[in-house]
Amino acid sequence: MHPIGIIKKYYNPESEAYRFLIQHSTMVAKKAVEAAERVRRLNPDMKFIEEAAMLHDIGIFLTHAPQIGCHGDKPYICHGYLGRELLEKEGFPRHAIVCETHVGVGLTIPDIEKNNFPLPRRDMTPKTLEEKIVCFADKFFSKDNEPLREKPISKAREFIARFGDDKLKQFDEWVKLFKEPF
Repeated sequence: MHPIGIIKKYYNPESEAYRFLIQHSTMVAKKAVEAAERVRRLNPDMKFIEEAAMLHDIGIFLTHAPQIGCHGDKPYICHGYLGRELLEKEGFPRHAIVCETHVGVGLTIPDIEKNNFPLPRRDMTPKTLEEKIVCFADKFFSKDNEPLREKPISKAREFIARFGDDKLKQFDEWVKLFKEPF
């Protein structure tokens, strides 16, 4: 498994989307490995976490997000399940699930239906420790005004709170589990 090699199959290394994806994913992978180190007693799969974090956003090029060099025809929220489809075709079903479950703090069927998201009607919440770690780490790096700067927990919480108390509660549980200082 060579995440950069897989990314290069879908992205031109000279493109803005590639540069963004590599920078963002590298930062998420570093944060994910740090979180995993804090719960080493739970025996997280460190190699998998690093690989999955590098690949979690591989589906962005299929979405319409010109601010990060992506000119696809799908809404950005679709990048998770689209990434899952790509990695399943590549023969990496476990990594594929991380793509799908990292959006928000995970999306339930009721979330998808209530918001009328253009997504498959299935549970897209992280289940394994590794899926939770990558999802958690991703919440510290936005794709808007300062994509290369880690957000403080207060900003991550502020963003997540917009999606409901249940989402904020989930994030706060991860903060405690991964021992991030409030």
